[in-house]
Amino acid sequence: MDIGIIMGSLSDQPIMEKATEVLQELDISYEIRAISAHRSVDFLFEYINQFPQRGFKVIIAGAGGAAHLPGVIAGKTILPVIGVPIKTPILEGVDSLLSIVQMPQGVPVATVAINNAANAALLAARILALQDNKVAGGLTSYIKKMEQKIRVLDINKGIVQS
Repeated sequence: MDIGIIMGSLSDQPIMEKATEVLQELDISYEIRAISAHRSVDFLFEYINQFPQRGFKVIIAGAGGAAHLPGVIAGKTILPVIGVPIKTPILEGVDSLLSIVQMPQGVPVATVAINNAANAALLAARILALQDNKVAGGLTSYIKKMEQKIRVLDINKGIVQS
């Protein structure tokens, strides 16, 4: 597996599935799990210790509220960790964003926008692309497809791009 995707609870699955859609399109292997940093900390540590055997190169961790999951993972591994703040009903995900982005020195977590698991997958792919030409090619194609979609939308709306 290239990418480990971990979410704090099953309620995060609709958001985190956006990362799996991108990774599938890019043909990047992944594993997705729901493991709480608060309710199943021992199991989380066991799982983190399995990262080398599983072959993970990057971890994407989504969490809401106090959102400790990405930081706890980053504190226990040398792998790059990308945090996805999950929108919460009370503070609209700002609590999650601030929790993930405020990591102490020595515990880096890259952070994407609230609920933007797709961008987390794209960032993970860019990290992999540094040493994997197949992934780099897939990303190049993905970006060209995005550009084509925008051009078609603009043409349909009568907007001319220079």
